[in-house]
Amino acid sequence: MKTIRRMLYKEIVKAVVFVALAFLSLFFFFDFVAELGKANDKGYTVAHAALYSLLFLPGHLYELAPIAVLIGAIYTLASLAQSSEFTIMRTGGLGPGRALAALAGLGLAFALATFVLGDFLAPLSQTQAASFKAAFRGGFKLDRAGAWLKDRRMTTGGERTYSVNVASATASGELRGVRIFEFDGDGRLLSRIAAETGKVGNDGAWTLTEARVTEWNASLPDGRAKVVETKHPTLTWQSTLSADVVSSAVMPLAAMSTFDLFRYIRHLGENEQASQRHEIQFWKRALYPFACLVMIALALPFAYLHARSGGVSLKVFGGIMLGISFVLLNSVAGHIGLLSNWTPWLVAAAPSALYLLMSMAAFSWLVRYR
Repeated sequence: MKTIRRMLYKEIVKAVVFVALAFLSLFFFFDFVAELGKANDKGYTVAHAALYSLLFLPGHLYELAPIAVLIGAIYTLASLAQSSEFTIMRTGGLGPGRALAALAGLGLAFALATFVLGDFLAPLSQTQAASFKAAFRGGFKLDRAGAWLKDRRMTTGGERTYSVNVASATASGELRGVRIFEFDGDGRLLSRIAAETGKVGNDGAWTLTEARVTEWNASLPDGRAKVVETKHPTLTWQSTLSADVVSSAVMPLAAMSTFDLFRYIRHLGENEQASQRHEIQFWKRALYPFACLVMIALALPFAYLHARSGGVSLKVFGGIMLGISFVLLNSVAGHIGLLSNWTPWLVAAAPSALYLLMSMAAFSWLVRYR
């Protein structure tokens, strides 16, 4: 059994690596061609475009890992079935249960590798890519409204709520266009701070430059609010918003690891902000590695198809279609779940669970009737 397992693992891993390299080469070419149009813009050269495209490869590999596993496993098992080697293995004692258990071990290894890739290498490379691009265009590309954060703390005057808006951020971590709105416990606006730039310290202290502070802290005899405006070359604003939380709000969602998403979701929950989008992304990132195990299970039925059921190329084409359909369903489920406000972990687990049921049903039918 060890010899059979070793042979299966070796052949499947070789095929998966070959498929992954082919896909990565294709995606690198597409990214590089797209970046070539931006070359010679503010010092952005062809070499920079190539480096930027290379930094996206770990993220592409993470997204393509289940498809590569599926196609590589289908190719190997279909080839073994066509040459009757898999039939000889079955005659030698490789029953359906043993075959499923052997491939499950390989699937778990692929899942572990995908988790490490998606939680450590891919976020790091995505962060480097975003910082690299920000250095040429003057900052991170945010939404038109910028990034919004919320802070809440108790003061001597009661509970205070702060809404913080950041227009943009530079590659060095400097914040630009910082606006801070302070509200009391009844939702009345007390003050506003508008600063040209800002920097978040490790202790949560924000250092703001060229800050203008507008306060509504008194009432005139006719009932109007008294407005006092002061200017400060440098102003320190103490907050519970750490540098990690601010970075999570500014950086792209794809650059966040599972732990970063969990920490940011907790921050959003504590401040009563919507977190559905980040919760779906968290569960998708946490459960996505197990899709490799599902893809291995989906490939196993192809080993029980008779050679006359189609050549290896036809079965590989079928595997490609299955992989594409899985990626589409996984993406569509996330968007529909966000629009319909579905339970995040169900949205993330539904595509893998559906394909696992399909693979087990096909496997059971082939083992029993073929």
